[in-house]
Amino acid sequence: MAEDTLHKQFPPYVPAAGEEYMSEKQLAHFRAILDSLKGELVDDIERTVHTMQDEATVFADPNDRASQESDIALELRNRDRERKLIKKIDETIGRIEAGEYGYCDSCGVEIGLKRLEARPTATLCIDCKTLEEMRERQVAK
Repeated sequence: MAEDTLHKQFPPYVPAAGEEYMSEKQLAHFRAILDSLKGELVDDIERTVHTMQDEATVFADPNDRASQESDIALELRNRDRERKLIKKIDETIGRIEAGEYGYCDSCGVEIGLKRLEARPTATLCIDCKTLEEMRERQVAK
């Protein structure tokens, strides 16, 4: 969810005619998206910590206390998801620095600019991702 909405402020990258895939300009574009996304997530996490500290109220009513605990649990689950996304962003930035960004981990083909615009942390091309999801569905049955 967070990844899908936070980086939409960046216009899609339009390569110049004959521009090489994963050129310096393209890498800089995706790096900027990832850095911005990470910054937003870190800010959200810090804001949550401060809010939770400020709202640390002990309610005498068991219903109020249960409601507060439920809210806190939901917030912590969301922050845990965001923490995992930050880890994935850091790994993706490492891929950019290593010159491995934009290529499928499974088959080595280009992931494609449009797919990376939609999901900048993608590590699989659409075909390999589809196969992975099909295998996951078969195992889940």
